Amino acid sequence: FHFQAYEKRFPTCPEIPVFLGSEILHESKSDDGAIHIIERSCKLNVDAPRLLKKASVEYVFFIQKNTVNWKERTLRIEAHNETFANRVVVLETCSYSVHPENEEWTCFEQSASLDIKSFFGFESTVEKIAMKQYTSNIKRGKEVIEHYLKELISQGITFIPRWTPPAVCGQAAEQAPAVGHDADAVPVEAGARGTTKEQTGSSCPPAEAVSPDADKLDADYIERYLGQLTPMQESCLIRLRQWLQETHKGKIPKDEHILRFLRARDFNIDKAREMLCQSLSWRKQYQVDYILQSWRPPALLDEYYTGGWHYQDRDGRPLYILRLGQMDTKGLVKALGEESLLRHVLSINEEGQKRCEENTNLFGRPITSWTCLVDLEGLNMRHLWRPGVKALLRIIEVVEDNYPETLGRLLIVRAPRVFPVLWTLVSPFINENTRQKFLIYSGNNYQGPGGLVDYVDKEVIPDFLGGDCMCTVPEGGLVPKSLYQTDEETENADHIRLWTETIYHSASVLRGAPHEIVVEILEGESVITWDFDILKGDVVFSLFHSKRAPETSHKEATLPSTSTAGDNVQLIDKTWVLGVDYSRMESPLVCREGESIQGSHVTRWPGFYILQWKMHGPLPCSGTSLPRVDDVLASLQVSSHKCKLIYYYEVLASKDFR
Repeated sequence: FHFQAYEKRFPTCPEIPVFLGSEILHESKSDDGAIHIIERSCKLNVDAPRLLKKASVEYVFFIQKNTVNWKERTLRIEAHNETFANRVVVLETCSYSVHPENEEWTCFEQSASLDIKSFFGFESTVEKIAMKQYTSNIKRGKEVIEHYLKELISQGITFIPRWTPPAVCGQAAEQAPAVGHDADAVPVEAGARGTTKEQTGSSCPPAEAVSPDADKLDADYIERYLGQLTPMQESCLIRLRQWLQETHKGKIPKDEHILRFLRARDFNIDKAREMLCQSLSWRKQYQVDYILQSWRPPALLDEYYTGGWHYQDRDGRPLYILRLGQMDTKGLVKALGEESLLRHVLSINEEGQKRCEENTNLFGRPITSWTCLVDLEGLNMRHLWRPGVKALLRIIEVVEDNYPETLGRLLIVRAPRVFPVLWTLVSPFINENTRQKFLIYSGNNYQGPGGLVDYVDKEVIPDFLGGDCMCTVPEGGLVPKSLYQTDEETENADHIRLWTETIYHSASVLRGAPHEIVVEILEGESVITWDFDILKGDVVFSLFHSKRAPETSHKEATLPSTSTAGDNVQLIDKTWVLGVDYSRMESPLVCREGESIQGSHVTRWPGFYILQWKMHGPLPCSGTSLPRVDDVLASLQVSSHKCKLIYYYEVLASKDFR
């Protein structure tokens, strides 16, 4: 029935405005009439007038090949672009098929690829246009097919008979499916219901038949532990679980866990299977199943990590409170490292799943997710520290990949003015389904009707948010810089390495041997950003520019010392003359031991920019001047001839700089 409805889209389709018309190029049928192939040229109006006019093209043309197999009851649609085919290759494939377990359902699968070879310098624009067009077509597809199904019904077409082989009469006879009434036909109403289901949820591929005892879940079990499931969703869960039982070596996840991955992929069983298998491998590799038994948070986390569990919300979901505005994220990253923070976040997620199971048994209904209440009171620019934001994004990525559909609701309260900046940085990395669960309140808007009381019982609202319930979540505060780790301590720590890249680099600065790094800028209007901490001694930081590419050298200190230069690199040759071979871009900045420095520089010219840290000491004095007392004291306080620092730098396009 869907096949008949699909054909009504041609030669024109008012329901799809960009589709201006089509022309049949080739048509053929098999001798028995089971297979019908039509190849068309389709004319489209793409929403990019200025771009296309610049290329002297008003419209684009696609070649579409539709293959209907009435015997197998499938429709396959293949399309590729004819316009700009030597510059851009667009391939799209769609297929409709009858569900192998229920003839009232229709399975739909769609895939597309885009290969931009060159497009007059507009490659990025073309990609955005193609994605926008493709997304809008997907959303419109369901509405269009339902429109033509209703149109068939209005014309009195209520049944499509099954294809049957032609009678053997000594000669081949072409036979097209007729429209009429047949006892074995599929009712139109069932077909319409199947369309709605396949568009809103599943793209389940055919599966091998399962035993009668295994192809259906007990209704009481579903209601008690899983929640409402459509027959299609139930079928996908059974088949994915059966596949795991047949192929997976190791512990099989519970149905609730499998269901989370199916929901995260809109019940596309192939995508859910891939996501789940990657997660199971990840859990095995890093022994995540044992993290609640093996992980003990350091005392530093107990004191400065401002998060903890706090009763449950109105729906029975476990409630986790995070006072992010009071948390020194930069200090925690520097004192503990990303790995410890990630492991702590993983333990929170594992604990959340455990609490969901406990609440399911407690309330007698399925509780499969938790609620997170985030208080942003105190959020400031310190929280926008770029390495910290990057660490946050990495943690979000790990959680999104391995704990899908575990967040039921996120309540953000007391969002300050700086929050939109943080949201702009973080939101693109959060799944769209997850973002829809966010509720954000600025100022005191969370109080009163429509605020927290709609989601959390008044009796459990924390005292710091105006409630009467005492909350044991730590208040946080600044982590003492004396607790910051050096790179050596981080590398020697006993922890699981989940990421291979390191944010910070360590460097030694010796008297007469500064540490220097070079940044090559190919275009002007870029931004060099830096962040560094002085762990030992006092240094002077400078920024230089040169048109010449410096050569790397590891040099010995000018003063006798038993220690070597180690991670000390020098770039500015002694023969270079300041003002001739290179020039100063920033005034020298004296940085004392224990200080944390952040800064940026907007470049004006291409070339090589050199960041330099050198040991601070008395300035050379002229014949009539004496060294300052502060400089003399500073030089005496340096217990050795070696300073240490950790640093991070990044180059951004000026338009991306926050």
